[in-house]
Amino acid sequence: MSQYNPDSRCAPCSRASIALGIPDRAWRDEEVYRSLSTWDFASLLRHVRRRSGVSQKAVRELTGLTQGFISELENGHKQVEGRETIIALVSGLGLPADLRPLLLAPFAQAEAESEAAAIDPVLPWTSARMVTALDAAVGGAMNGLTRRGVIAALGGAGLTSYVLQTAIAPQEAMAATGREGIRVSDPLLSSLQTTTDALRQADANHGSGNLARTAATHLKVCLRLLKEGVYNEATGRRLAAVAADTAIQTGWYLFDSGAHSAAQNLLLGALRAAHTSGDSRLRAGALSFIAIHSYSAGDPRDAVTAARTARQIIVDQDAPALHAMLLTRQARGHARLQEDRLALASLAEAQELSARGRGEDDPHWLYWINPGEIQGQTGSCYLDLGRPAQAAEVFAQARGALGADELRTRAQFLSRSATAQMRAGDADGGCAAGHEVLSMVSGVQSARLDENLATMLAEARRYSSTAPARELLERGHTVMQERAA
Repeated sequence: MSQYNPDSRCAPCSRASIALGIPDRAWRDEEVYRSLSTWDFASLLRHVRRRSGVSQKAVRELTGLTQGFISELENGHKQVEGRETIIALVSGLGLPADLRPLLLAPFAQAEAESEAAAIDPVLPWTSARMVTALDAAVGGAMNGLTRRGVIAALGGAGLTSYVLQTAIAPQEAMAATGREGIRVSDPLLSSLQTTTDALRQADANHGSGNLARTAATHLKVCLRLLKEGVYNEATGRRLAAVAADTAIQTGWYLFDSGAHSAAQNLLLGALRAAHTSGDSRLRAGALSFIAIHSYSAGDPRDAVTAARTARQIIVDQDAPALHAMLLTRQARGHARLQEDRLALASLAEAQELSARGRGEDDPHWLYWINPGEIQGQTGSCYLDLGRPAQAAEVFAQARGALGADELRTRAQFLSRSATAQMRAGDADGGCAAGHEVLSMVSGVQSARLDENLATMLAEARRYSSTAPARELLERGHTVMQERAA
């Protein structure tokens, strides 16, 4: 069912009825302002309705949105999708004229904050700026330092601006003809993509390890072709897509290795390249990793914004697995913010979508989304929400659904499971799981995994008076020393 029906607005809903339905005072609230500036339309509708006392039926009459959609939007099960629906919502509710600039406030604030930045995130998203952004980011990553010319680490309004910009910025032209250089052919592009896919599989099996430098070198080849190659519009977009995919993976390897700032720089550049490619699924993929970075090393609210924006971008795609993955990112952000209801609603929708299987438009690089991954993320949310017993139960279910070759993922979730069991009071069960995870990590290189192992061992110290905990701590100390060597 469509969420918007332009013929459903009732005749009595004149300007006078709008003014009566949503009084001006209902808009004068800090939460309303925050919701407008972050495009959190579910929160906006909840706060405006609560402050005005209007019913969902009245909102339907004012906006033309279906009542079912309005209800699911408020409960976190749906999102506003597309400009037409945004306009219908804010116009129908009678958004005061003086508050309309708040919808674009992040762009203005980010511009003011980044006057001295070498790469301004709110300037036009041209293909030239995309190459410049990626070139600077990969240079900083390979040199292992932050220098002038690298995108400054973003957060808050600046990051919100960058994320929202990809949803509304026009598409750049990509043809590069009439110059001397290597002709970018379909076989060459297929070869580049094959290398990116092979690196992705190596990471899935063994962790980031030393992949970041190898992937960065591969990305530089893509950038060289973007700068000097000869290609038409279609081939140029394919080249931008390979560069985006490679940059996403390189940023991920850096993040998994603990280089958070360098990782964010590459992910922001990857978002530009994905935008240039015209592939909305790649844009969503870049935003999903930006969300991980945000709830892990930044502001969880940025994770929610990134995941919601990504879902708006792929609204026209038959991609239930991609939507499910994005919902888990959104849920992790909500959980870090202790927003129980919103986190669990996002997870419930993710589970429902995952159960449908893969859709026609689900991308090839999303092969790792399965029930085990969804359950593992659910357990992680319960752990963040302070519900260790429920977390342990869900992690136990996830173990049976994960593939044997998903070594790092299994180790990540099992270490969290051990932590959850010990926090829930099951010291023996937690120590047994701890020994199991220590037996499988020798070939997995991941700073994130090391952090989870450290958390697990810190939890075991609470039970250091017992023999199982002492044995786990002794073995854990040896393993962690070996991993640090």
